[in-house]
Amino acid sequence: MRIRTHRERDRGQVALEYIGFVAILLFVGLAAIQLGVAAYAVNQAGTGARAAARAASLDDPRAGEPKPDPVAAGTAAVSGWLDPRVMRAGGGGDGVTYTVTVKIPSVVPGIPDFGTATRTSTMPKLRPHN
Repeated sequence: MRIRTHRERDRGQVALEYIGFVAILLFVGLAAIQLGVAAYAVNQAGTGARAAARAASLDDPRAGEPKPDPVAAGTAAVSGWLDPRVMRAGGGGDGVTYTVTVKIPSVVPGIPDFGTATRTSTMPKLRPHN
């Protein structure tokens, strides 16, 4: 009968610990990337809302220039892969308000998306110069 040493009994333990540690590292890495994608989506929604509201506030286009389309301006300001939705949210009186909603895509396999990000911006209507 042969007696097994301590080293022989622990031979596969290091491999199992390594696999568990790599899984945790991958999860933490994907969570960090997902947080960055969510922050980027929120930032893009704000940029689109400001662009749309600014375009709508320009009531006095320069001679010969067409008035900018606020929905087109808001959509163009957002990365297309975020699938932006630009809507007028109000703006009676001296201001115009636009809202942009974008999808927050998922980088985690098996999860379709992480909801939406919505931002609203209001700009004052510019008065024509006399």
